[in-house]
Amino acid sequence: MKNRSIKIFALGILLASALFSCKDLTVLNQNPNGINPLTANPNLVMSTVLTETGKSFVNLGYQDLAGVMQHTQKDGWSGGHNTYEWGGSQSWASYYDILRNNQYVYDRSVTLNWEMHQGISLVIKSMMFGLITDLWGDAPYSAALKGADGGTANTFPAYDSQEAIYTGILADLEKANTLLSKNAVEYTSTPGTADVYYQGNPTKWRKLANSLMLRFYMRISTKKPDVAKAGIEKIMANAVQYPIITAIADDAAMPFAGNSNDDSWPANAVYDASASNYRRLKMAATFVNKLLELKDPRIAVWANKVQIPLVVDANLPKGTDKIENGKRYLSPDKVVGRDVNTNPDYVGLPTGLIGGASYNLSPTAEQAANNPHVSWLNDIYKQAKGPLLRSRMMSAAEVRFILAEAALKGWSVAGAAKTHYEAGVKASLDTWGTTAAYATYITQKGVAYEGTLKQIIEQKWISSWTAAQEAWFDYRRTGFPELTVGPASIRKVLPVRFYYMLDERNLNKINTEAAMSKLESTIHTEADGKNSAWSKPWLLQGGSKPW
Repeated sequence: MKNRSIKIFALGILLASALFSCKDLTVLNQNPNGINPLTANPNLVMSTVLTETGKSFVNLGYQDLAGVMQHTQKDGWSGGHNTYEWGGSQSWASYYDILRNNQYVYDRSVTLNWEMHQGISLVIKSMMFGLITDLWGDAPYSAALKGADGGTANTFPAYDSQEAIYTGILADLEKANTLLSKNAVEYTSTPGTADVYYQGNPTKWRKLANSLMLRFYMRISTKKPDVAKAGIEKIMANAVQYPIITAIADDAAMPFAGNSNDDSWPANAVYDASASNYRRLKMAATFVNKLLELKDPRIAVWANKVQIPLVVDANLPKGTDKIENGKRYLSPDKVVGRDVNTNPDYVGLPTGLIGGASYNLSPTAEQAANNPHVSWLNDIYKQAKGPLLRSRMMSAAEVRFILAEAALKGWSVAGAAKTHYEAGVKASLDTWGTTAAYATYITQKGVAYEGTLKQIIEQKWISSWTAAQEAWFDYRRTGFPELTVGPASIRKVLPVRFYYMLDERNLNKINTEAAMSKLESTIHTEADGKNSAWSKPWLLQGGSKPW
């Protein structure tokens, strides 16, 4: 019986082996619960591409670049934010991850002949490669996203020049404009709810594509003024063929779901129980002082008033330091040699302070200080989501300021510079719920149109709150707003680019070194060598801006 059982068992194994040997092993190795990339619906990936793109923009414009452009300063863990201690810590790896997924969406859409998806993918490609070259300079572009094809040239791609990348971006946006020119019902398929920006509205995507063209034409306007002028005038000469964003309802402004920290407003206090990330961000004095000077109504939307104002009173007895009726009263001897701001409403944290946590007589010098004498961000920024908590990637206000600048240059853009400037100011006030203040605000000294580039760019800088990367890119080519660094800054001027990261310098050494060799050294590069945040990429070379 024992021998018979063994024989039967062995026969069963042989039969099973024969049965399975007839099957394709690739079929056996498929995950029955997984998604086959060869047949997947592009919408499954598109939603991730869009949300990750939105997060990338707001994480720049609300964090360290908000520090560079002095919208905010930090009073704890502040080196990267306040004093530009970057040293190659920034990485484009996550940006290329988005681009790889986006390329998949595009390739699948070509296979399926889904033109709307193709157009959206080209817009995202342009936004992300635009961000990469804006931040670093030369970068892998034409040879990028081909690692799966194998080969050294694909695994360690050559860098394209910054000029070539901008040229490619503008060509892709032209193509996207054509692909997105139909009504929604004319497309084989639309992304629907996978489109967290525009819910599958091709017209709004088309406006975004053309508005981005305006952005990038203006970006290269110093280096290639004739190309920029011709490009912007072409768009503005034909509103039917090239619709643009002129209403805030068409802004590329991604909301947050708020279901977890990963899909919530950054540095919120909902998923950070200590609220330390929220607390360490304070309004910058540069920004607060400008808003107060202009009597800007947006300050109340963006900032809280100081919790306990300081009052220095010469009539008080020597040695007085007391809190009474919600204010802290001090005799003059208590503030001798101290930098004290007694504004009763809004007080910003000065740029690049040494010991910023103790500024304005803070009772505690701890990291992310609970300083009641400096303006914190408005309580809305504690939340995980909300109607004003959006990643703002392109806006009607930005478009109008671009056109105001173009008109100021004498370019033909269907409207006077003053008209576009005022429309930009109004669009920003509308965005932040302060429309009622516009009529008064636009007539005030400093706001009423003066016909200067400085004024246009300063209002554009104000309107870029939480999207400070665009203000940085404008500052580099114009020198406006006129900003100075603080005493703790590691250089005497603001930086103009990110360092090429260590991983890229080690793993793609030859190509990275070739790109670094094309950077223009300045008197501020100092010990960094050419790969410095103060070296100038192609876009800034040969000019005197921003310093």
